[in-house]
Amino acid sequence: MLELGGIVILGIIAQWVAWRFKIPAILPLILIGLLVGPFSTLISEDGTKWIEPVWNGTEGLFPGERLFNFVSLAISVILFEGGMTLKKEEVLNVGPVIMKLITLGSIITFFGGGIAAHYIFDLSWSISFLFSALIIVTGPTVIAPILRNIPLKRDISAVLKWEGILIDPIGALVAVLVYEFISVGEGHNYTQEALVEFGKIIVIGFSIGFTSAYGLYYAIKLKLIPHYLMNVISLALVLAVFVLSDMFAHESGLLAVVIMGMVLGNMKSSQLKEILYFKESLSILLISLLFILLAANINIDDLLLLYNWKTVILFAIVVFVLRPLGVFVSTANSTLKTNEKFFISWVGPRGIVAAGIASLFGLRLAMKGEPGAEYITPLVFMIVLGTVLLNATTARFFAKIAGVFLALSEGILIVGASEFSRLIAAYLQKNGRRVVLIDSNAEHVRLSKEVGLDAIETSIYNNDLTENIELNDIGFLMSLTGSKQVNEYALNKYSEVFGEQGSYRLISTDEMRNPNDNPTEGLFSHKDDYINLSEVVRDYPNIYEIELDSKDDYLSYLKKLNAEINSIPIFLKSNDGVIHIIPSFSEKLNIEKGNVLVYLGKEIA
Repeated sequence: MLELGGIVILGIIAQWVAWRFKIPAILPLILIGLLVGPFSTLISEDGTKWIEPVWNGTEGLFPGERLFNFVSLAISVILFEGGMTLKKEEVLNVGPVIMKLITLGSIITFFGGGIAAHYIFDLSWSISFLFSALIIVTGPTVIAPILRNIPLKRDISAVLKWEGILIDPIGALVAVLVYEFISVGEGHNYTQEALVEFGKIIVIGFSIGFTSAYGLYYAIKLKLIPHYLMNVISLALVLAVFVLSDMFAHESGLLAVVIMGMVLGNMKSSQLKEILYFKESLSILLISLLFILLAANINIDDLLLLYNWKTVILFAIVVFVLRPLGVFVSTANSTLKTNEKFFISWVGPRGIVAAGIASLFGLRLAMKGEPGAEYITPLVFMIVLGTVLLNATTARFFAKIAGVFLALSEGILIVGASEFSRLIAAYLQKNGRRVVLIDSNAEHVRLSKEVGLDAIETSIYNNDLTENIELNDIGFLMSLTGSKQVNEYALNKYSEVFGEQGSYRLISTDEMRNPNDNPTEGLFSHKDDYINLSEVVRDYPNIYEIELDSKDDYLSYLKKLNAEINSIPIFLKSNDGVIHIIPSFSEKLNIEKGNVLVYLGKEIA
């Protein structure tokens, strides 16, 4: 009772520590597991672990094959959730660099890691390539916390983000296939019979995965499942698919749930999003339990297998040879600069899927007596811990050395993608500023993308916005919605994250009527609210520029614009081309000869 309760409590504490210190959760989870597991034998009075998942094969929290069964079921849920995150349109829309990274880069890691493991540790080819298949995976859960506080160019953040998202389920699928190939080879010596058995696993895994995905989809579509049972029925179905597939073809269950997740994730249904959110929450709990248990199950003898120079050599080859080689081959002839390629090469932390599947396969193969299987779990854990520690502690410093660290975040986040927001964003983008629009209105987002603007369909009440590492270069916040409450909420919530250089909002109708009530964060002028901007852009959807000679010249033009109900000042462009946002107290700005006043609406004489 104490041990089970302790694992849950320690797991949640580890997740909180990860959130508080902005580090990947896998790091404190594995360290806690090692502390209460193998390391505790060094300080306990009787030399036993504080938490012992399996002891002498028949005792402990999960005696016999119960630990393997629990890990199998937990991994099946985690892989299903991972499969649901792989969207077909995302794969098609990512650039060629990312596509090459998850193909060519993975191939280089797979073959290079397998050859290195074989010759360095003298492992069999099958075990060596299982190891290399497992270390292909990076994963968004380890990359995002590391990059969240490093201001980078969008191109670099996008490459690392999408590589992690897309390679997670793909890497899991490769690892499952390699493991199953090893499994069917036992006793068959990889003869024709073994290949037939392998084909049987592939066919049954794909068939049951596809069939189950469509079965659940149509059950939801035909409203055969009540809303309150949606999540638990989907969980039960995932477990049923895993068990059923294994019954028809041994070791095909993991493949079936990955395929089921991938198929469901690409179907259009709002209720499927709820299932994904539920599975994400469940995965957090399972991961918390899983990695403490798996790390605790490692013995000191397993760790001593790695206590030699061979481990250092293998780690160095994986991190400092294979990763850069894969990145430079994949980014050849791309627009990325050499220093940017070096930074991407440096950041390649292995993640939760790698460690989880490694433990599952290592445990299973060790139970079967596969030679060298005892190396799988500690070797992969070594790569995971090593890469996460290396990147978490040095990524920011290396970004500065490589010259990719943005000392000043000049990107602009605009809340609201209405017609005048799109017009303003297009002007900013044309003048070299990175602009991102967010709106919960799908039509506004669609129209923004049609004119080449970067837009995200989301709500400002969605906490996921701060998790988007592609927004790390945002330093200005402009809230341009028609709701004073929404605008104020946007500034209150996101000013520290996205508005370090400045946070502004449109004034409300009440504030417009009384200029003395204008807030210091008010935008453009003290006489124009959302309604005025919308009406002006509806009639005069243009932006003009006026070159200025002096501060008096600026004030004179400002007076003309304020007198003209169809013209609104928005920006001031300095002599070096930098655009400055005009707040409602615009008379306080410093003006130099050659500055340009930017306004929208009707052209003034």
